[in-house]
Amino acid sequence: MIQYKGCGLPNVFLRNGYTKVDSPYGEGVSIHDIPGLHKAIADHVVCASETLSGAQFRFLRMELDLSQEALGALIGRDQQSIARWEKGRTKVDPAGDRILRALYKGVEGGRLRAFLTRLQNLEASPPAQKIVVSERKNAWSAKAAAA
Repeated sequence: MIQYKGCGLPNVFLRNGYTKVDSPYGEGVSIHDIPGLHKAIADHVVCASETLSGAQFRFLRMELDLSQEALGALIGRDQQSIARWEKGRTKVDPAGDRILRALYKGVEGGRLRAFLTRLQNLEASPPAQKIVVSERKNAWSAKAAAA
């Protein structure tokens, strides 16, 4: 077995799923299907009964591709709180733990990925000046438009 440090967790070991390779820098490993590996690790972390450690919290946040600021906004905490949890300076808040697990499971099922992408884009987008609403075939739709 080899220790896998690429996920940022200190206790992950690979029984297989890798190939030893020689390089100009010495012996190394090539890991197969890293996205699948990270999904398996995340599924285990999310379903474990113990409270998330700071490293586990950071791993799940990174798997969701969220900044500390964006995740903090989603769960009602500031960026500094998220950073303190991830660095192990304070324990992960129980509500933050549960929300992050639920968020990961929702995104994994595909239901929340588009919503999270939209939330990330909100950080860089100016607010809409005008909302234009139209009716078509007895259904309303709304779009943002410049003033």
